[in-house]
Amino acid sequence: MRSARVSVFIVFVLNGLIAGSWGPRMPALADRIGASPGTLGLALLGANAGLAAAASFAGWGCARLGARVMVLASALAASAVLPVLALVTSPLQLGLVLVLLGASFGAFDVSMNVAAVGVIRRVGRPLMPVFHSGFSFGALAGSLGAAFAADQRVPLLPYFGVAAVAALTLTAGVIRFVPREKPASGTARRTGLGRSVLRRPALWLLGGVAFVAAIVEGSSYDWSALFAVRERGMPEAAGAILFSVFCLTMGVVRLAGERIQHRFGAPRILVAGSLLAGAGLLTAATVPVTWLTFAGYVLAGGGLAFAFPVVLDLAGAAGLRADGTGGEREIGFVTTIAYSGFLIGPPMIGGIAQLTDLSFAIASAGAIALLITPLTLTATHHRHQGDR
Repeated sequence: MRSARVSVFIVFVLNGLIAGSWGPRMPALADRIGASPGTLGLALLGANAGLAAAASFAGWGCARLGARVMVLASALAASAVLPVLALVTSPLQLGLVLVLLGASFGAFDVSMNVAAVGVIRRVGRPLMPVFHSGFSFGALAGSLGAAFAADQRVPLLPYFGVAAVAALTLTAGVIRFVPREKPASGTARRTGLGRSVLRRPALWLLGGVAFVAAIVEGSSYDWSALFAVRERGMPEAAGAILFSVFCLTMGVVRLAGERIQHRFGAPRILVAGSLLAGAGLLTAATVPVTWLTFAGYVLAGGGLAFAFPVVLDLAGAAGLRADGTGGEREIGFVTTIAYSGFLIGPPMIGGIAQLTDLSFAIASAGAIALLITPLTLTATHHRHQGDR
């Protein structure tokens, strides 16, 4: 079981490595293709459209084929698409390539969370935040690599090529240790999302929490580096470091997630995180002081650390079957809603920035983070009423 825990943790690291490797290079890509904030936001819509579309089917794929097969297929696909980013010459081409990258990444995300739920059930411990810390540290490694590449003026093609080779090597090393779960029954495989999932208000509310968190977290992935460069006058390498600070804080906080979640419970940490993330982004956006910009993203990273893993943990628990399996549909359903936030977030932030500026757009993301509080309280009420 230890090898299963470690392998799933490394899969999360791999997922973060891929995510962190391309977001911080957006300033270089934007300059190369001549994209304004609004145009870049529309191009980024491609990635999140792919994410949302793939997530809606990935739960079914995990139930039918198993999480291990889905992790392998999606990791290989993402690694293959990554270098193609360096070949685009227009915002339209960037958007189309990002559709493919987003689709592979969406399937990867759902399948690794299904694998994590399987491990959590076997050990009986709330390890989801710890697994997600792997994603944060992977994203940190990717962003640090991006910062180094930007500082050394490494061309985009060799940079993305090295990232793809690293991802493929990591996949080959750990995939055989990812646990293989029993397939779902024929009935469960055929029902897709299922009426029982769609009719459960608590799942919609959990999805709402993930949706809001995705908008806010996505604003940091897609816009923090550009915000630092264009609004705070930092060099491109410093902008990538700002993203790295966000990822590092999120990863460190998630490492302590098992203890914190056990002591305070899911609702309290979600509400507290909402307030911290909102305060952090509002500070970064409204106070034009470099160290406060970094401090704001530290608060945002810490505040958002628990939102996604805790919500997916609750969704998986809501789908537990009598035989100890299940939750694939619920995780896929909540993830689909969450990725709708990633779908809407980039063009929304880009549109706000086009009409005003990036500072106001980041402040808007901070205000949106505060919505996690009422959604969490309402979802908790429904769960206590017996609707999981």
